[in-house]
Amino acid sequence: MNFVTLEFATFFLFVLVAGWLLREREGEYRAFLLVCNLFFYALAGMVFVPLLLAVAVLNWGAVHLMSRFSGQPRKRKGVIALDVALHVALLAFFKYYEFLILGLESLASAAGLDTGILRHALPSMEILFPVGLSFYTFQGLSYAIDHYRCPDEPPRAFLDVLLFVSFFPTIMAGPIMRARQFLPQLGHRTWDSRDLQEGFALILSGLFKKVVIASYLSEHIVRDVFESPEFYSSWTILAAVYAYSIQIFCDFSGYSDMAIGVGRLMGFRLPENFRSPYLALNIQDFWRRWHITLSLWLRDYLYIPLGGSRRGNRYLNLIITMALGGLWHGSNIRFLVWGVMHGVGLAVVHAFHELKKRFWPDGFTPSPALHWCGVGAAWLLTFHFVSFLWVFFRAEDMERSLEILRRVFVFGQPGEGFPLLVIPAVLIGLALQLFGARLFAAFVDAQERLPWAVQAVVLALVGGFILKMGPDGVMPFIYFQF
Repeated sequence: MNFVTLEFATFFLFVLVAGWLLREREGEYRAFLLVCNLFFYALAGMVFVPLLLAVAVLNWGAVHLMSRFSGQPRKRKGVIALDVALHVALLAFFKYYEFLILGLESLASAAGLDTGILRHALPSMEILFPVGLSFYTFQGLSYAIDHYRCPDEPPRAFLDVLLFVSFFPTIMAGPIMRARQFLPQLGHRTWDSRDLQEGFALILSGLFKKVVIASYLSEHIVRDVFESPEFYSSWTILAAVYAYSIQIFCDFSGYSDMAIGVGRLMGFRLPENFRSPYLALNIQDFWRRWHITLSLWLRDYLYIPLGGSRRGNRYLNLIITMALGGLWHGSNIRFLVWGVMHGVGLAVVHAFHELKKRFWPDGFTPSPALHWCGVGAAWLLTFHFVSFLWVFFRAEDMERSLEILRRVFVFGQPGEGFPLLVIPAVLIGLALQLFGARLFAAFVDAQERLPWAVQAVVLALVGGFILKMGPDGVMPFIYFQF
């Protein structure tokens, strides 16, 4: 169910009213919320619900087994290893089955073997990918791994674990929560006037980003250029690259804003997922600002267990972590290239910092002019590095990705132009990085000074205006495919 639909608005209004009526009856509220979560997910496909239940059962069971094996580290390690292996197998089957078949066929063909035997043994299947699987498997795994690391924490009831894994505002595309962030809130939901105002403001913020900016850029330049770059000039292709950078930010951060806002109105505080990522001055800074909950998940559950920065292979660990982060998005080689290149970028940043410490151990204080020149150059380099890598994320295949990048630099190539309104749309997306937080705070402060009835009218008018500015039909959020 898309957040930008009348159906979701009706569903959410029902959840809000019932949640308010059940605010003093936590047991009944949990049962009600679970039904709402499962109903919401079932609308994406009833066939996927058993998979969601299986993830909850696996992690709940793993934690209970580890609790029983308290003081037996080898058995605890065996349980968590099995739990991780089962989740990896689950993701591999649904996301990478065909990719693995093609890889094995290529190896067999290179070795001169008959690929027909392989195809007979491992038949091709049209596998329908379960919506949100990548997100709720990571979320469930974090619960089990955290318990493995902190064995003194008592196991939670199955109902609580299922509520955590299936929480409807985040199940489709995050933010990826940790159990210690969410579970304590189940019995201590809180509201005040500021929570309500910020919740509604976050929903409007996400609505504006998705409906007005992301949808416009997708419809008026990104979709056509990425599908048929051969018809467009190099300047138009470059504009489309910039436009997609803004589109994916507004689309994904717009979803996160709405999810966090929905959670806030329900009495839950969800983790921040974006922090003006296009203000980053290097790739390390970018990943502290972009998809923050995934970045932290990869750091805590993959990079650090690989050895992190404590061992000599830090750079390899960074590249492996980001490569797997790329494959988390899908089985296409494009995502692997995207992840590896970000890993290389992170390794270069770390190496640069090491060199700076070696040659300037006491630090370096440039003149103001040199400082701001450096800041500008760092921003331009980071923004373009990220933007050009988004091409691999958006294009249909590697061949199309490389063709788009090649054509960007073939200056003077004739072709179609682009609507001039694309320029202000991109600039607004960039301006949100600088002024978005201040505008948000100013709007909430202004709302807080108004009577409730006037606040409701303002929210309705702003929401209606945003929807009026957007297209008739809003496409699903980009990250729903992951």
